[in-house]
Amino acid sequence: MVGAGGPQGPPKKKRFIDYPRAYKQGWRRWVPSWRLVTGTCVTFFGGLLAVAGISYAMVGVPDIAKTAQAQNNVYYWADGSQMVATGGETNRQIIKYADIPKAMRYAVMSAENKTFETDKGVDPMGIARALFNMAKGGETQGGSTITQQYVKNAMLNDQSQTISRKFKELFVAIKVGQTVPKDQVMAGYLNSAYYGRGAYGIQAAARAYYNTDASKLNPSQCALLAATLKGATYYDPAGSPEIDPVNATEAKNHARAEARWSWILDQEVKNKWLSPQERAQYTKFPEPGAPHANSRLGGQIGYLVHLANVDILKSVPGMTRQKLELGGYEVHTTFDKSLVNKLQKSVQSVYDKNIDPKRVVNGKHTDTNVQFGGASIDTSTGAIKAIYGGKDATKHYMNNADVTGAQVGSTFKAFVLAAAMKYGVRDPDLGPDQGESSRTIVSPKSLYSGKNGLKIRNYDGTIWKNKEGKEWNQTNDEHESFNPPSYQIDLREAMRESVNSAYVQLGMDVGLDKVKEAAMSAGLLEGNFADSSYPSFSLGTSDPSAIRMADAYATFANSGQQNEPYSVTLVKHEGEKVYEHKKAPKSAFDPKVADNVTNVLKTVVDKGTGTHARLPGRDVAGKTGTTDGNKSAWFVGYTKQLSTAVTMFRFNDDANAKNRKFQEMYGTGGMKKVFGASFPTKIWHDYMAGAMAGLPKLPFPTPQPIGKVVGASPSPSPTPSVTASPSDTAPVSPSATPSSQPSPSTSQTCSKWDWTCNGTGGNGNGGNGGGAGGTTGGVTSSPSPSPSDTTGNTRGNGNSGGGLFGGGG
Repeated sequence: MVGAGGPQGPPKKKRFIDYPRAYKQGWRRWVPSWRLVTGTCVTFFGGLLAVAGISYAMVGVPDIAKTAQAQNNVYYWADGSQMVATGGETNRQIIKYADIPKAMRYAVMSAENKTFETDKGVDPMGIARALFNMAKGGETQGGSTITQQYVKNAMLNDQSQTISRKFKELFVAIKVGQTVPKDQVMAGYLNSAYYGRGAYGIQAAARAYYNTDASKLNPSQCALLAATLKGATYYDPAGSPEIDPVNATEAKNHARAEARWSWILDQEVKNKWLSPQERAQYTKFPEPGAPHANSRLGGQIGYLVHLANVDILKSVPGMTRQKLELGGYEVHTTFDKSLVNKLQKSVQSVYDKNIDPKRVVNGKHTDTNVQFGGASIDTSTGAIKAIYGGKDATKHYMNNADVTGAQVGSTFKAFVLAAAMKYGVRDPDLGPDQGESSRTIVSPKSLYSGKNGLKIRNYDGTIWKNKEGKEWNQTNDEHESFNPPSYQIDLREAMRESVNSAYVQLGMDVGLDKVKEAAMSAGLLEGNFADSSYPSFSLGTSDPSAIRMADAYATFANSGQQNEPYSVTLVKHEGEKVYEHKKAPKSAFDPKVADNVTNVLKTVVDKGTGTHARLPGRDVAGKTGTTDGNKSAWFVGYTKQLSTAVTMFRFNDDANAKNRKFQEMYGTGGMKKVFGASFPTKIWHDYMAGAMAGLPKLPFPTPQPIGKVVGASPSPSPTPSVTASPSDTAPVSPSATPSSQPSPSTSQTCSKWDWTCNGTGGNGNGGNGGGAGGTTGGVTSSPSPSPSDTTGNTRGNGNSGGGLFGGGG
């Protein structure tokens, strides 16, 4: 018999792994012996070493000539027929280590791996961070040494985001670091890295950015190319606004690239790879040339493929430019081949009949650098059915449908009206502290001042002044005042006549922040807007693309439901679906607001500046736009099914970004001044007539009564009135006003809006008293207010109102 607490019975048989421990009691049974701990550790680490040894033996050193092999990407029209197959080879030419400038090697080492020449090729801490990030579900991280980055580039064909792939990269990097000379690693990295603009490798990059051989690059150019390796989307000075319109604009990218370029050169000095004397020679940023389109994708196809690629990069999770350019993707688009061809033919017809690059007026070439852009969108889905990006994607790099920088002028007034009916005008009697808390939704019958030279006021009636204390006097086109002596004009007629003074004051009463919110709700982007602190904001100093304008107007056509514009419906990679578009409409406006805006814009086409956009028997709504300096002209309009925007401008497409600028269009096309009601509306009409052929003639919804009539006599500051009766709100036809307004009659007398009546082939002044549409009242490039309080000043304001073609209309 054994004493209390001791083991009972015969001794237990000794086990190979004594756990739980047989001869211990209580908690001691669960404490492993030191032999067990030691044995387990030896076995574990021995196993790891064995696995590592086997893995190290199995992996091979990458062959740079076989890395990053590209496949075709195949693009399809909306009907499923093939549009184009592009890709098939990578834009990369491998060059010898001796042909790579020392300055390029030093720039890359200074920027990314200062210890490259002495390290073992791997950064254990960097690998640990990457593995930890993957384990917790985050994005994978690139290698932190040049060797690791080279290995990562060499394994781009394996796109799996797994820990096993990361381990494979690790063992390949270790093997490369142990067996491959440093000069081969550097050459391999620089010959396989992606520099943006479709360029893999330093030779392709030198051609893409500076149109020279890599061996001829100077240290300054090398520093810029080294900067792009951090991510070309954000470091290519040309910008990538189509991918990230907020953070990848040309201005932001240029500033970002210039800062990193300078820092890299300074680091080279610090590391004694560049002398201070030589660094002092490179104080001017080495401006690269403009990006060039793929030479095999001519005409509109290049623009369509580019737009689809942008959509893929924004929509497909984990997609990068490198992955996309490696190919193997099947891309189904929303583009309608027939509509693309119709839009192109409409533009080409107007160009051929009116634009003569050899034309000289008063010693100036007026028809050079003339550009058109256009976009057509399904109002119910946001699908982009057609675009016009420019004459040829191989000759004009910028997609005019997607990014232009051209101010939209009076087409922006639709958002001012929408804001007034969504948010209302502020109560002028409550003052600046409480005015926001009390708002009055306005009716299209609300009255505002149509007086030329109107002194613009804050909503509380005080005179608006800028930071320098200068006041703002808003002019109308041709200095025209409406309906004297009261000068009252309702918002419907002010839209039809494109009266600047009325809509500038309306924007002030609503609040320019609310106008911006309304425009964003409709579909414009934060990066599209100009400074919204100036009254001219309401008159279109902003520069959204044709795609965004067509989409925003589609929101009105769709009774307030906004759909993001898209061009890709389905993406497959090597047969496997990786993306499918899903419709996700958002409620931007109450149907009452959107339908009333449509009804007012319908008046513009029925009897105003947009009469040349009429389609017999079909409801059409739209707005014209013309800017100060006559640097851009627009027409944006829609039927129930399709919304289309057309823009025209002259653009000095200089390779140097700082030299590129918009040019005036006085005399262009034989016109004294180009208006939105002229060439853009002609293109819109010809395209839409063909696009809508055979489709049902659907009417716009009958707008429901909305808001109150607020009046402004003689002050432009609105005051609430009684609720308008149904007969007074959103009338289908415009009410009469005392002013002499144009009649849509078909008499032989030239209509005020008829740009074809004596409008071409000579003086272009239209032959009527409406005038030739001078520069008054137009949008300026820099919205600075008038330094005086006299009437007739034109600075800082949007489009012309009235005039031969409706001015800002």
